[in-house]
Amino acid sequence: MAVKVSKAPSPADIERERRLAEALRENLRKRKAQARETRADTQAKD
Repeated sequence: MAVKVSKAPSPADIERERRLAEALRENLRKRKAQARETRADTQAKD
């Protein structure tokens, strides 16, 4: 059951979506950096 939105999003909704997308990208960058550090630490101990 799909719901169609007939009205355009408000400027506040657009800004919220933009901030959310940026926060998700930043979170992904941090997680990737943390994973790289963890791998580097693991390889250095071997």
